[in-house]
Amino acid sequence: MIAATQIRPGMVVKFNNELHSVFSMVHRTPGNLRGFVQAKMRNLRSGSMIEHRFSSEDKIERVALDEQEMEYLYDDGEDYHFMNTDTFEQMHLTKDLLGDSVNYLVANMKVNVEFYEGRAISVELPASVELTVAETEPGLKGSTVSNVTKPAKLETGLVVQVPAFINEGERIRVSTSEGTYLERA
Repeated sequence: MIAATQIRPGMVVKFNNELHSVFSMVHRTPGNLRGFVQAKMRNLRSGSMIEHRFSSEDKIERVALDEQEMEYLYDDGEDYHFMNTDTFEQMHLTKDLLGDSVNYLVANMKVNVEFYEGRAISVELPASVELTVAETEPGLKGSTVSNVTKPAKLETGLVVQVPAFINEGERIRVSTSEGTYLERA
């Protein structure tokens, strides 16, 4: 058990008998009132975001997760198949469990899968991934100075805004936390 003031973004805590990942937290001490912690958390089972106000004295159970490096292999339309890089055991995860992470998965990509009591609960992606542009309008020569963007559909189906000079077939780096274009790869 930890004090509410010790929670940090990225931690997994047990709240109302459900696992939640802390998205953000702010410790506030208004003038003549007691201090409190305003936390924004994502339910790991349902994926919904909630905000809760903890008093500074509240105790919260921090959950220890087992993490294993796995390699993404393929998807069969319903399930996404992964292989443990140490034991070569294969397992599959559903699209519901993976959520938006499916937009960044490409074959042979290494990810960390987090387990709680032997059950996979989430996938931790790298900070950025390299993806190929599948569809976009033709690029304009000499448009590297302006900040005009256009939509581009990537190999995984994700659509991001890219600069006007990006063409089909090019590899670009995309932020997995924000889903935005970073640079050419």
